[in-house]
Amino acid sequence: MKMNFLNTKIDNVTMEESLRIIDDFIHDGKYHYVVTPNVDHIVKLEEDNEFKLVYENADLILTDGMPLIWISKLKKKPIKEKVSGSDLFPNICKLAAEKGYKVFLLGAAEGVAKNAASKLMERYKGLKIVGTYSPKYGFEKSVDEIKRIISIVNEAKPDILAVGLGAPKQEKFIYTYENQLKVPVSLAIGAAIDFEAGNMKRSPRWMQKSGLEWFYRLMKEPKRMFKRYIIDDMKIIKILAKY
Repeated sequence: MKMNFLNTKIDNVTMEESLRIIDDFIHDGKYHYVVTPNVDHIVKLEEDNEFKLVYENADLILTDGMPLIWISKLKKKPIKEKVSGSDLFPNICKLAAEKGYKVFLLGAAEGVAKNAASKLMERYKGLKIVGTYSPKYGFEKSVDEIKRIISIVNEAKPDILAVGLGAPKQEKFIYTYENQLKVPVSLAIGAAIDFEAGNMKRSPRWMQKSGLEWFYRLMKEPKRMFKRYIIDDMKIIKILAKY
């Protein structure tokens, strides 16, 4: 299923196929995690060996971002569909509501995950969100805070752990503590918790389809996003030439 793509591998699947795979993961008795690479991830993979290790061990690698779809077509190996974390997450919540799966939200600022949980349970009748937690800034350096997070998640016993802590922090956290968290499926979902809470607004659908979601976020948060989109992500051109 996986195909080589620039400096990583990609599962060339649609949203529908992704949901079926994740559904199967929940029942096979193992621990799995899902990552959704975008241009920023591809650039980071070129320079970050630990991040590369995370990707090498990921169970499902989905394509987040139209620029990667365009690159795949340019390379004559077209990826079927963009499956971003922000689109996957509500679909997962819908699946969980239908199948009775338990979900835990980890990430976003204080109170945001709780707000997102309320809105999601209202939208998807029967959805069980069994816990939310917003770690403190710099939590990854605190042994006590890591233990606390693992303990809270273990106590809730979710089937699905949705982690929105920003890349590459969220992916590294899931990879490092996968066996201690003991969750059938962990998802690295970026800003999806903020989107669902209404704390951050996603770009209009036409911008998402046109590959302009990055431009919308740059306009909304120019100081925070300038370096990522205008400086760092331009390295994709060099990476494309290399591979």
